[in-house]
Amino acid sequence: MTALADLPLIASGKVREMYRLNGPEDERLLMVASDRISTYDAVHPTPIPDKGKVLTGLSAFWFERTRQIVANHMISATDGVPAEARGRALVVRKLKMLPVECVVRGYITGSGWKDYQATGRVSGIELPAGLRESEQLPEPIFTPSTKAEVGHDEAIDFERAAELVGDRGLMERVRDISIDLYSYAASHARERGVILADTKFELGLDEDGELVVGDEVLTPDSSRYWPADGYEVGKGQPSFDKQYVRDWAAGSGWDKRPPAPAIPDDVVAGTRARYVEAYELIAGEPFEAWLDRTA
Repeated sequence: MTALADLPLIASGKVREMYRLNGPEDERLLMVASDRISTYDAVHPTPIPDKGKVLTGLSAFWFERTRQIVANHMISATDGVPAEARGRALVVRKLKMLPVECVVRGYITGSGWKDYQATGRVSGIELPAGLRESEQLPEPIFTPSTKAEVGHDEAIDFERAAELVGDRGLMERVRDISIDLYSYAASHARERGVILADTKFELGLDEDGELVVGDEVLTPDSSRYWPADGYEVGKGQPSFDKQYVRDWAAGSGWDKRPPAPAIPDDVVAGTRARYVEAYELIAGEPFEAWLDRTA
């Protein structure tokens, strides 16, 4: 991406890079999603073709459809996006991000299931006795976590989240907006034959102090999507995300410490297919339609 080399790089993560557009006084950023994939906090040397474009396309899809719930940082998927990054980049507003991950769970699974088995609670929230793995909760719950610079985020309760943010009223709004976003998306996904088990959002404040959702939203990397067909309570579910790579990695003999191993071609192809299928089911259009719009 030769044009991007001329832009100031201000942040780089496991999957995304953030660049500043124009001069330092310009508040617009370019958010670029790569095809990198990580498991167990290590990035594999093998990319998943089109993964970054799926993440960007789905984020744009949801940003457009959730503006009535909360403002978001997306400005454009085309205007101002260099040709080399089309389809995998968004021009976005700069935000002051809150220091918490805003996790909403509609089903008991993953780390939430482990916590529930051990304590009957998730992030301090008492849940009904007798829940089974992957069971739908009586209502969605807000289970925030810290933002770890390295390693895993740490689950915290609402009170701790409010302390970290420094404004309980703001944190209550963040909680309510997060649950509203989840509920809206879960309803849409269910109509498309997909279950949204849980998801995480990142919210921040714009230059006017308004609450805005940023980063990515409701993608297979930030959410746990299950095919509704075949859903069965009492066990783990297949998902439209990197679980396919994670399952391979777990059985590969790798000790889960960096460097991560290369991914076999069949696992790459299977993972790409799952990401693309997630886009097409949720967006209700061929993946190529997104590529054509942003070409």
